[in-house]
Amino acid sequence: MIGNMIYEIRKKRGFTLSELAIRARISKSNLSNIERNINTNPSIDVIKKIALVLDVDLKTLLGNEIVDDTQKHLDEEWLDFVYELKKSGIEREQFQEYKSLIEFLKWKNEKLGENN
Repeated sequence: MIGNMIYEIRKKRGFTLSELAIRARISKSNLSNIERNINTNPSIDVIKKIALVLDVDLKTLLGNEIVDDTQKHLDEEWLDFVYELKKSGIEREQFQEYKSLIEFLKWKNEKLGENN
């Protein structure tokens, strides 16, 4: 999360919470809430101020958020897929059979691609 990233970079740069808050011209409590992930949606202006003081690109602070959101979306898709399988009556033990079918289909698609 963005708070963890700010905390790690702040520590590496040798800033105390108070120093970073003063230099970024934000309240210490706001910065603390961001770092502890209590405020998980700080404004972009606040993030820009923090990035400027920490001398990092804005993408550095936001990068993990984008990856986390993408991963979360993928995880949700897989959970939905597994839920649908379970709902259709497929048991965990049966999944190995489907895995073999998926491997066959993958092989078949590769062969079709080679022929075109």
